[in-house]
Amino acid sequence: MIVTNAKKDAGLNTIALPEDWANYGEIMSTFQKKYGLKITNASPQASSAEELTAMKSLKGQKRGPDVIDVGPSFAIQGVQEKLLTPYKPSTWASIPDSAKDKDGNWMGNYFGVISFGVNTDVVKNVPKSFADLLKPEYKGMVALNGNPTTAAAAFSGVWAAALASGGSLDNIQPGIDFFAKLKAAGNFSPVAASPATVQSGQTPIVIDWDYLNLAQTKAMAGKINYKTVVPTDGVYGSHYATAISAYSPNPNAAKLWMEFIASDEGQLLFLKGYAHPIRFTDMVKRGVIPQAMLNELPDAAVYSKVKFATPAQTTKAKETLSASWPKQMQ
Repeated sequence: MIVTNAKKDAGLNTIALPEDWANYGEIMSTFQKKYGLKITNASPQASSAEELTAMKSLKGQKRGPDVIDVGPSFAIQGVQEKLLTPYKPSTWASIPDSAKDKDGNWMGNYFGVISFGVNTDVVKNVPKSFADLLKPEYKGMVALNGNPTTAAAAFSGVWAAALASGGSLDNIQPGIDFFAKLKAAGNFSPVAASPATVQSGQTPIVIDWDYLNLAQTKAMAGKINYKTVVPTDGVYGSHYATAISAYSPNPNAAKLWMEFIASDEGQLLFLKGYAHPIRFTDMVKRGVIPQAMLNELPDAAVYSKVKFATPAQTTKAKETLSASWPKQMQ
């Protein structure tokens, strides 16, 4: 029934899905082929904050986003601002409780851990920890993926630094202090990292999600030597959340998208892009993940140390960061 209803919609409007992010290119093309619904993907490089703004500013318009993909703190904000509409896909029960809204307003779709992506043509000694990044040899080399006050990947990079610097899931401040120290040492680059800045050597060390850095390792093959390292002293993980806009112009297509990305097929496509599917534990238990895919990921032992924050901890950390980051990093 859901497929029949979805086909009556004009298509599906997505936003902020870069094709090389968690294998979204293949996920979108598979969905389009499978269901014959055209996807219009607006602003692939938009931040989580910009996605919420787009839902509000395009309210009532045919081109408004149907579904969003945001960091967890922004999903929580979306609920608070009544921007989301609840929907629980058929695999809801196997999504961990910590990675979904109990009322169905949003669900985690994939998760990653913070890692260092290193252009080893420029960087001779690959840093293994956040503490290493303070060494003089990394002058001007270390960058985040965006601004942590608006981009979830950068925000999580600061939190990983906090865990490495005596902070905790209840205290992100040491992470902000770490970056202020990194800046004072001349090692922090304010440039928002991208594949182009990595390749050119402008930002040869990028603090970003493991799945993005691992995908770049593959994409950069033959151009530069690129290595992905999960820092030993700050193993911070976070999921991204997907949700349906309360103003969705194609609500049935949006529900079908939720079903697809939460299905075994959709979840395996995330893993193909090196992102851990949110239903990873359930899928491993049921033996539906090919061993060859598991072999392509970094050592499982690293992931056993991963720490995830609760929504309350995330909200508190976001408030601390919003107040302190601009002051300490100006």
